[in-house]
Amino acid sequence: MANPTRREIRDSAMKLLFEKSLRDDPIESLYEIAEEIDEIIVNDAVRELVDGTLAHLGELDETIQRFSKKRSISRISKLNLTILRLAMFEILYDDGTPTNAAVSEAILLAETYTASEDDIRFINGLLGAYTKELAAQNGTAS
Repeated sequence: MANPTRREIRDSAMKLLFEKSLRDDPIESLYEIAEEIDEIIVNDAVRELVDGTLAHLGELDETIQRFSKKRSISRISKLNLTILRLAMFEILYDDGTPTNAAVSEAILLAETYTASEDDIRFINGLLGAYTKELAAQNGTAS
């Protein structure tokens, strides 16, 4: 695929991260499998998102838990958790992705892949509370 869009890159990263959450395989093995079946993009941009998210899992999960008022992290579906982790990684560490774009894209992933409106509201609410706090810390409007 020539020049994938940022949305396609994010979609592929989410799929790889989700697969990683289900399996103990090293991420390099999952990259190889994805390249073999040729349905998921594996390029430097995808690897950057996946590897970065995996490198910061502990921190991302702590933040998700802090903003998840009604569900412990172990009760959040792996799919929702994957979408939240990816969005928070982009917000915190990807200077090329504006916060509002990361949130909007997370909602689009949720609308595409999750099971219910409840899941979409949960992701939107958690990311909304998180970005509101970030904006307050940075002295900017949310």
